[in-house]
Amino acid sequence: MKALIVNDDGIDSPGLALLARLAVEAGFDVQVAAPHVERSGASASLTALQDEGKLLLSRRPLDDLPEVESYAVEASPALITFLASYGAFGTAPDIVLSGINLGPNTGHAILHSGTVGAALTAATHGARAVALSLNGTAPSQWETAELVTRRALEWAVEHSRPGTVLNVNIPDMPVHELRGLRSAPLAGFGAVQAEIGEVEDDGDISRALPVTFRAVELDESHDSDAVLVCRGWATATVLTMPFEVAEADLGTLEFAHSGSSQQ
Repeated sequence: MKALIVNDDGIDSPGLALLARLAVEAGFDVQVAAPHVERSGASASLTALQDEGKLLLSRRPLDDLPEVESYAVEASPALITFLASYGAFGTAPDIVLSGINLGPNTGHAILHSGTVGAALTAATHGARAVALSLNGTAPSQWETAELVTRRALEWAVEHSRPGTVLNVNIPDMPVHELRGLRSAPLAGFGAVQAEIGEVEDDGDISRALPVTFRAVELDESHDSDAVLVCRGWATATVLTMPFEVAEADLGTLEFAHSGSSQQ
């Protein structure tokens, strides 16, 4: 099974290196293609830095995996996955492994995540995908991340289906404090929310809008992914295609075009 390793923290992220190593140890045919700089919050945007219409990339071997084909790509993680699905880096991947992200990707805020955006892009092209994130602003418990990632990869091989994403969030705590790994629904939003201040007017046409971010006060009456991670659980949520059409009777509106006969 060919695995593409991608992330939104950039080619030099320790989470990317760990995920690539674990994928090799799990027996995947591994290829790495990640943004040349951090592209967090890129969602599923298809953006790139181009040189006369050409995508810029360079070989960037990983220190501990010199035998693995690895590229630094001047593009968003979703575009990297999109192009890989069309054979930009050789055979299209059977599975895309995105992460391990530095910080959580919980709740409906995954809409904005470059980590999850890359995985969802893979799913829309018929691949399996796993998105992995380690909680915390400066996570350090990589032994815990390794333990949970190994189990997530095993599950993905045995049970996941093409067109789905397994979204995994790992608490940043020592292994002996980890309560386990369990499935969980998405929280109402995510880990942070924006606060908008008053517009600062300098008397010219320009304006300054103060924006700050703060942690969301979680609704602990529901065992959502965000709540459970805070309680010491690693969580897993299966995401399906985001564009399923909901049943709704919108009625029919006919337009009378010019030149047509009307009664």
